[in-house]
Amino acid sequence: MNVLVTGGAGFIGSHLTDALVSDHEVTVLDDFSSGHRSNLHPAAGVVEGDIRDAEVLEDAAADADVIFHQAASVSVDRSIEDPEYSHAVNVDATLSLLEAARKHDARCVLASSAAIYGQPESVPIPESAPKTPESPYGIEKLSIDQYARVYNDLYDLPTVVLRYFNAYGPRQTAGDYSGVISVFLDQARTGEPITVHGDGSQTRDFVHVSDIVRANLLAMETEYVGEAYNVGTGETTTIDDLARTVRDVTGSDSEVVYTEGRDGDIDRSRAEIEKAREHLGYEPTVALEDGLRTLVDGRLAP
Repeated sequence: MNVLVTGGAGFIGSHLTDALVSDHEVTVLDDFSSGHRSNLHPAAGVVEGDIRDAEVLEDAAADADVIFHQAASVSVDRSIEDPEYSHAVNVDATLSLLEAARKHDARCVLASSAAIYGQPESVPIPESAPKTPESPYGIEKLSIDQYARVYNDLYDLPTVVLRYFNAYGPRQTAGDYSGVISVFLDQARTGEPITVHGDGSQTRDFVHVSDIVRANLLAMETEYVGEAYNVGTGETTTIDDLARTVRDVTGSDSEVVYTEGRDGDIDRSRAEIEKAREHLGYEPTVALEDGLRTLVDGRLAP
């Protein structure tokens, strides 16, 4: 098939592209604002452009049978600092993408987030749990989640939404807006203090990028469209335990230190993944310590 991967030079998008190119004609759409050219697979075609440009989207989607929508502004912090920018990238651009997909009859697999749930009433969190996002980012991801459902129902456009929990893996870079694992790894490798926001009792469900890729490939084939699925492991890890595991696997002497909590952070998170198991055939395969060792060893997969 002809496949378009938006954000295909980024963290998750580049791994997804790698998994697709052996069997499909793949085109990557990326503006390289956060993705890297070094992540691009040589067998993939490349369209350089901004996801907010409807004309660029239209051209990139013209021949697509399937569109994997990974391009996004993924930072909760940035959405709080600049909600208009974050909304334009995450919501307005996705609506344009769905319109292009509708015109060309392309199945859409869209990346959503556990941020849509906000502070959950209980864990694990099923897809039917209340949606009370606590940041503009969470609101934006909930918006595209719902747009996808409506496009499936109103226009018969096959859509599948994947609600990622805490993704990690090779090519995730540390920085102000990156995942906590990549930040902790950089701090441990350089001997700096591993900085935990809050008291470290917060829990997360960390899912390796190879499992996320597997969920996307299954979503490309499933007959259960118009649905949203959690993508996680169903396992719980405290941030404190994560910091100490990172220190162990890197052999670091870094001290674990604690700072004030951050706006928009949630206390508990763990995915209920039975729906993805039943409808997609999804099964997580990578334990957290094994996944962390791939990062330390520089391997792409466990």
